[in-house]
Amino acid sequence: MADAKDSGTESAGAAVTGEEAVEETQTETPSEETPVAEQPEADAPAEEQPKRNKKRLPRSERHKHSKPAREKPAQRRRITRTPKPDTTPAARQERRGIVVSDKGEKTIVVQVDVIKIHPKYKKVVRRTRKFHAHDEQNAAGVGDIVRIVESRPLSRTKNWRLAEVVEKAR
Repeated sequence: MADAKDSGTESAGAAVTGEEAVEETQTETPSEETPVAEQPEADAPAEEQPKRNKKRLPRSERHKHSKPAREKPAQRRRITRTPKPDTTPAARQERRGIVVSDKGEKTIVVQVDVIKIHPKYKKVVRRTRKFHAHDEQNAAGVGDIVRIVESRPLSRTKNWRLAEVVEKAR
């Protein structure tokens, strides 16, 4: 049979020895066998559980990251507190205005007039704005000129507090 194969390869124009012919036949046979081998495996997943998506795995079955064990020192070090840096608080904004209302309990409404020169037209422009300020002692009354200072939010509208009453109303 080896002679028949040799004669077939010689007709193709290449001289092949008997050993090379055996190797060719061995390489051809596994490729033919692979589809046969895959067929039993196709039946196997039906018997076994299907491969689950990693996102769907319960926490106990998920991949666990291994951490190296931390070396414990021979002696424990004391906790030392670093000193806080000496910083000065930011300068708070101040406004001067006239008390328009003191009806709220511990709250006054201060109207502040801002006078600016228009940058392009050089005309004096007056803007008024009302601020709600916290008045702890209810010291200010309507018409008083007061100085208010910016503070933390005390309510939805109150971000200012009364610093001093500059001038009482007559």
